[in-house]
Amino acid sequence: MPPTYVLAKDHLQRAATILQGADQRSAQLRHIIERTIGLMDEFRPETVARPDNVLDFATFRHRQAKY
Repeated sequence: MPPTYVLAKDHLQRAATILQGADQRSAQLRHIIERTIGLMDEFRPETVARPDNVLDFATFRHRQAKY
């Protein structure tokens, strides 16, 4: 995951912790934040289709490591 994604998730988790008040507004905000965190956990980045003539070095290294 990109560092900004991880940082954003961390900030949301801190905000949810801060909103531990018993009032209804705090509870609603906490629920929204927790749901957003859940959606972030479900997110799976799509693999980018590359033309056949483009070499992905990570894939190349992984294939070479097998041999």
